[in-house]
Amino acid sequence: MSQAQILTELSSIRDWLRYTVSQFESSDIFFGHGTSNAYDEAVWLIFGFLHLPHDTIENFLDASLTGKEKKDLLFLIEKRIKDKIPTAYLLNEAWLRDYKFYVDERVIVPRSLIAESLSENLYPWIDDPEKIFSALDLCSGSGCLGIMMAHSFQNAIIDLVDLSEKALQVAEININHYGLNDRTELIQSDLFDALQDKKYDLIISNPPYVNQASVDSFPMEFLKEPSMALGSGEEGLDHTIRIINEAKHYLNDDGILIVEIGHNKEVLLNKFPTLKFQWLDVSLGNDFVFMLQKSQLPD
Repeated sequence: MSQAQILTELSSIRDWLRYTVSQFESSDIFFGHGTSNAYDEAVWLIFGFLHLPHDTIENFLDASLTGKEKKDLLFLIEKRIKDKIPTAYLLNEAWLRDYKFYVDERVIVPRSLIAESLSENLYPWIDDPEKIFSALDLCSGSGCLGIMMAHSFQNAIIDLVDLSEKALQVAEININHYGLNDRTELIQSDLFDALQDKKYDLIISNPPYVNQASVDSFPMEFLKEPSMALGSGEEGLDHTIRIINEAKHYLNDDGILIVEIGHNKEVLLNKFPTLKFQWLDVSLGNDFVFMLQKSQLPD
């Protein structure tokens, strides 16, 4: 079907949704930046492009698109399929739980299991959110987890730390959007290196944790993301090992560390056989995010 035919024959959002799902299903695109199937990806692309709410799609399915909307949407669909550009970058938006964030190629697309626990104020690991006065989002990227922490812990000052200056520029956009300038500080640092004598009640981190074998077999969509934010050495634990070994010096008494490690639990346990890891129960199970109290961390 020619472009002219597509633009003529597809009229309603329902038409475009059906067409986009069909195109995605027959392509070799990879789902992994917020969706897991062609339908959800198509809804995200179409409704995000049209600035319509994703949770009430039935209200808009029979609405017609303008000529310009059709041309622009078709362009995005073709970019998604031919160039393997993640939908988040095409729309400059990503979602974690109920939070919307600006993203572009300067940061990885937000996708953290820690967000699930943050939406519940990290209960039961933290029983009184009002007693968290200082917190650190280490390897902050777009700033998504730091911003969620600011909402969960209303009395806390939040530091957002990343090695990438470009990532911090994106984080600043999101901080401005949520009006959190007075409660956050952006710090460029290689993990803890620039933090000097700072101490926190809570440190969370979703660091790079992809092992080299997985990096070598990445689908094209992941190659669009900053490589420094994904890979972490041969076993995927270079950053995590540093964090565990250094975190104690940056925690207040009774402070806690929470880190996401992907599929590296077995390797991590072999590296630190004596540590008393506690594992958060998230949607994928209890093998992906650990918690350690300051007293449990190595000196």
